[in-house]
Amino acid sequence: MNLIRRSAARDLRVDFFRGLALWWIYTDHIPGDVLGDISLRNVAMCDATEVFVLLAGYGAGLSYGMALGRNGMISTAADVLRRAWTLYIAHIFLFVLFTAQVTYSATALNRLNYLEETRLDVLGDDPYRSILEAVLLRFQPSLLNILPLYVVLLVFFAAVLWMLRWPRVLLAVSFSVYLLVRFTSLNFSAWGGDGWFFDPLAWQFLFIIGVLLACAPPRLPSRQWPLDGGALAVVVLGVIVTLGIEPHPHRLDWFSASVVFHYLVVEDKTGLYPFRLASILALTWLCVRLIRFDQPWLRSRWAAPLILLGQNSLPVFCSGIVFGFIARLGLEYDDRVFMQVAINLSGAIGMAGVAALAAWYRIKGRPNPAPARSSALLPVSAQPDTG
Repeated sequence: MNLIRRSAARDLRVDFFRGLALWWIYTDHIPGDVLGDISLRNVAMCDATEVFVLLAGYGAGLSYGMALGRNGMISTAADVLRRAWTLYIAHIFLFVLFTAQVTYSATALNRLNYLEETRLDVLGDDPYRSILEAVLLRFQPSLLNILPLYVVLLVFFAAVLWMLRWPRVLLAVSFSVYLLVRFTSLNFSAWGGDGWFFDPLAWQFLFIIGVLLACAPPRLPSRQWPLDGGALAVVVLGVIVTLGIEPHPHRLDWFSASVVFHYLVVEDKTGLYPFRLASILALTWLCVRLIRFDQPWLRSRWAAPLILLGQNSLPVFCSGIVFGFIARLGLEYDDRVFMQVAINLSGAIGMAGVAALAAWYRIKGRPNPAPARSSALLPVSAQPDTG
């Protein structure tokens, strides 16, 4: 039984990079993991979160935007909200599981710093209030802030779904909200006085860009080399800033004298800093230009595990958070080569196993769907996994 969807219209690049983003999320969340030093965040001014949100918007736009004319606005918006509800339930389940995992480990190993680092120490001070705030998404422990962002983005998408008939208007509205955040630091309130770690009012702009790339891709200019040059310049500048400045804080004194470099190095992930946005868009353009839709290696065996992860992203993400904390415990016990290999290999096998199980449950007893057409800039199947 083939667990990977390979329809003629499906763009496996989307699945591959979404799977790669999930793997980066796993390694980036493990202190001391050597593979965390070779993830996207170490060579660019963006990281796996930007990849995940952009492709989530793309998948949502392709899945629901394309169905808008066929099913109508109310039915399609209901489907989007149902997906948001599924993600909300997954987040609550992950919150309970992760909380039990961390609190038990902190107690059994006498490591109270686990509670402080994950912000779960408030459970001891005010357990009833903290549970209520978690249900309301106003209490988000560390590592558990991506799914709440995704839930709100889908709710926002359902609210503006009708504007897909006028893509330029939707883009302008989304950009206006983003500018409002940049100038006012507007954010959702969170328990404890701070705003959300990922401000949905800012990140919705990247999500909507992904939606419009699927539903209303822009007409490309006849001469594309200026875009190639601009994207390459942004990526190179990001590499210079990331590798040449951030590891050496004393160099900030010289660069801060330049207004341009000052605003490059003082990044803001919460409000989706403009250069982070430019960085992910530049990388997306270069990937589209350099990696063809029909690239043979995308259908090779070595690419299959990441593609399988990308096609089953919700269960893989949730399991990756749980596996990641177990891996942290292992590295704190022994951080030498054997343990490094063990935690990364077991993490990869575990996440692939979860993806394979999810894919098997999805397809068992069902006939193979007919290939669907796609007119998107990055063509994928008409019903992708948007989780």
